Amino acid sequence: MPSKSSARLAALTVAAVCSAASTVALTAPAHADTVRIHDIQGATRISPYAGQKVADVPGIVTATRTYGSSRGFWLQDPNPDDDPATSEGVFVFTSSTPKVAVGDSVTVTGTVSEYVPGGASTGNQSVTEITKPTVTTVSTGNAVPAPVVINAKSVPDLYAPAGDTAANGSVNGLPLQPATYALDYYESLEGMNVQVANARVVTATDPYAELWVTVKPHEHPTRRGGTLYGSYTSQNTGRLQIQSLGAVADFPKANVGDTLTGTTTGPLDFNQFGGYTLVAGQLGTLKSGGLQRETTKKQSRGELAVATYNVENLDPSDTTFAAHAAAIVNNLQSPDIVSLEEIQDNDGATDDGVVDASTTVNKLIDAIVAAGGPKYDWRSINPVNDQDGGEPGGNIRQVFLFNPERVSFVDRAGGDSTTAVGVTKVHGKAQLTASPGRIDPANDAWKSSRKPLTGEFVFRGRTVFVIANHLNSKGGDQGLTAQYQPPVRSSETQRHAQATLVNAFVKSILDVQKNADVVALGDMNDFEFSDTAKILEGDGELWSAIKSLPKSERYTYDYQGNEQVLDQILISPSIRRDCDFEYDSVHINAEFNDQISDHDPQVLRFRP
Repeated sequence: MPSKSSARLAALTVAAVCSAASTVALTAPAHADTVRIHDIQGATRISPYAGQKVADVPGIVTATRTYGSSRGFWLQDPNPDDDPATSEGVFVFTSSTPKVAVGDSVTVTGTVSEYVPGGASTGNQSVTEITKPTVTTVSTGNAVPAPVVINAKSVPDLYAPAGDTAANGSVNGLPLQPATYALDYYESLEGMNVQVANARVVTATDPYAELWVTVKPHEHPTRRGGTLYGSYTSQNTGRLQIQSLGAVADFPKANVGDTLTGTTTGPLDFNQFGGYTLVAGQLGTLKSGGLQRETTKKQSRGELAVATYNVENLDPSDTTFAAHAAAIVNNLQSPDIVSLEEIQDNDGATDDGVVDASTTVNKLIDAIVAAGGPKYDWRSINPVNDQDGGEPGGNIRQVFLFNPERVSFVDRAGGDSTTAVGVTKVHGKAQLTASPGRIDPANDAWKSSRKPLTGEFVFRGRTVFVIANHLNSKGGDQGLTAQYQPPVRSSETQRHAQATLVNAFVKSILDVQKNADVVALGDMNDFEFSDTAKILEGDGELWSAIKSLPKSERYTYDYQGNEQVLDQILISPSIRRDCDFEYDSVHINAEFNDQISDHDPQVLRFRP
């Protein structure tokens, strides 16, 4: 999944305030032959006037955007037609700070365009705009059209129509059916003044002053207040992104389960970072839901605790070491083995050929000791410079931490960044040819991606094989609000090839030793119901243990209002057989606005 620290639009600054009032007539009536906004919007996603010049389009200014690269204002016709598929609002792109004010009655002459946020390669839907405008003010101080109330009853339960096969799966040319499909409903309101009331937060406030709410609180709820993404066919139609037209300093710092009480009102926009967005001139009041970070159970003396934790590009310059350490010691209860993902090299994103990460790892180990935890030992293999993807220069890799007072690591020479680890049979038992080692690092499946790290551990005389993974991200996949339905998940091709290699390696261990304890864990960058997970599981070589949890607790990540699984711990039949294991997704990050990583860690406890 793309990092939440990826490039974004310019920070929000200041803008006008939207207000609600009853429908009013224009001060100066339009000519009978004047093109109206609903004519421009039309009954499909693409304007019938796209590329054409329109003159004297009348409306009331409902909001202005005076920041960033998309400056302009929203214009709405207070005299709607009787077609629910045609929006009465449109964005007028001025490029510079608009000279109109909320409540102005104006006419606009300009060119109709279809702007695709992020560019056509994203597959995003387009925003119908009037560009290169000439604006004439007719009167000022008018009440703006009353907002359309978006609620559980108004949003359909079906998410999107199937795209037109004759148009490569695009929905752009299909007639909108706002009473049938949620995406069509939102599109029918594009640019209009809308409102939500008492909306529950389902994705916490991010650094860019945006959050997600649901207008359907009973739609796939998790027990902590979020909305679960449980399959490709059970979309969450009530999700809506909220941004602000006001100063970002005033934007609420919300966690999942909080509520924006009262009304949140503003124009409905569409952007590349989540699709349909209520850009609020009036924000509801934040009411805390009291969400607390979770703490897992301490492993017993005879249980081995194995964890996975994506620490989000950790490097020595970060200020999060103490917080990560406290999480590992207190919330995770000092697992015996911790697979860390996204450990960067000693100088972070500086791209100077440095690949060693000893400073990063030892700084974390020292912080864990300072937090009252054990003195972990560690093993890893440095990648070839700039060959494992992630932030350029950062050289992210997986690292094993282990508590030497509880578990030992079997060191076997021969493992390096380019040599493939193998499996041999020694005294009837499976054994790695190198420990630590990397799985088939020269294979094209790992191009510009992290190679799995594997090692042998011994706990109470029993060997446990652990494979630390960080499969390729979902970067490049089309969003859920894409014009192509269903969206194309292009990143799966590489991830499936990677999953095939991991499964084959596990199978090579089990072919030698049927009852071997194997744990494959990490940031799999895919859902527990995905084909990636099915390939990893194979014919029973592995099983994703998060499926042992109730469905409402199966999530490790929160993205655009969907709580979902990206991090997994898969186990071999010998571990699963007697169901003598416990699994916990420890929610300490994904649901909180002050997260230290965008991933929640996972813990498995079992008796080898």
